Amino acid sequence: MASKISHTTEKNTLGTVSGRSVLVTGAAGFIGSYLALRLLGMGARVVGLDNLNDYYDPRLKEYRLGRIEATAKQSKGTWRFVKGNLADKELMFRVFGEAEPEIVVHLAAQAGVRYSITNPDAYIESNLIGFYNILEACRHSCDGGAPGVGHLVYASSSSVYGSEAAIPFSVEDRADRPVSLYAATKRSDELLAYCYSKLYEIPSTGLRFFTVYGPAGRPDMAYFGFTNKLREGRDIEIFNYGNCRRDFTYIDDIVEGVCRVMEKPPKKKTGEDGLPSAPHAVYNIGHGEPVDLLEFVDILQQELVRAEVLPADYDFGAHKKLVPMQPDDVPATYADTSALEEDFGFRPRTPLREGLRAFAEWYRAFYGDGRE
Repeated sequence: MASKISHTTEKNTLGTVSGRSVLVTGAAGFIGSYLALRLLGMGARVVGLDNLNDYYDPRLKEYRLGRIEATAKQSKGTWRFVKGNLADKELMFRVFGEAEPEIVVHLAAQAGVRYSITNPDAYIESNLIGFYNILEACRHSCDGGAPGVGHLVYASSSSVYGSEAAIPFSVEDRADRPVSLYAATKRSDELLAYCYSKLYEIPSTGLRFFTVYGPAGRPDMAYFGFTNKLREGRDIEIFNYGNCRRDFTYIDDIVEGVCRVMEKPPKKKTGEDGLPSAPHAVYNIGHGEPVDLLEFVDILQQELVRAEVLPADYDFGAHKKLVPMQPDDVPATYADTSALEEDFGFRPRTPLREGLRAFAEWYRAFYGDGRE
């Protein structure tokens, strides 16, 4: 029988983040940049870390950092950026020593399911060695009687469920049959975090994100990649002949979930064996309403026309190509968010059309319409 994953949390032991030191890794990334903006608006002292790699167009990362820097000048919070690699243990310890973070939100990782097939080294270095370094830095942040890190919040992924999990995906599922190296590294991170929480009483929470989308997102995600290809007059490939469903979650909902979770670390308590139990929890953050991929593409193309990214007479049918399922993919994702709702009174609610409209309008502003 699968072991239960604790959802019991203390009442806001960290209080408001105003004036508190928060380390955000992956700060130039999609979720990390939005979170940094939110934290600055809340008056936090934010330290951002990112290696600014070229996995996708670095201009997007520069754009996101520019937004953060502009916001920091007008906010009550403070901002400091550190360029560096998670695998550099000495750097991680130095950053922790200087920032003295009370909360760590670890979002940096090598993302992408298909990229993990051809570039596995990047995933081992970032997602395993890098995460180990974060855990070690959290552990030693309490050395010498220092207050240390009060809560580690880290990004996991819906990919950990693999292709055999029951629908909807529940955090009580075993999630021990990943179908990609990326998913395997994320599940490994959850196990490592649980172990460190158990051994060193580090309160930690893993968040399984479901298909995050929105303005200034990742170009390797379907909605962004489809837009790029359609704009260039290229074909888009729709896997499993369109028989796929995805639980699309808007970026603002993801950030709201992260902010609620980060201020309520899992409770330190004694287990049935009389020993301290792991102050560790895992939650799904997803919309909870999966959408057929063909319906998603239809809404996307309508919003791209509305935003004048594409002309009204664009021949979408000529650019759609239905192809078989990929071996590293799953036919459906579907989040059970009952634990999130129970413990934090929140579930994502942004409608897909509203989110895609915001993306299309941002895309037009950032790239133009691509026509003379």
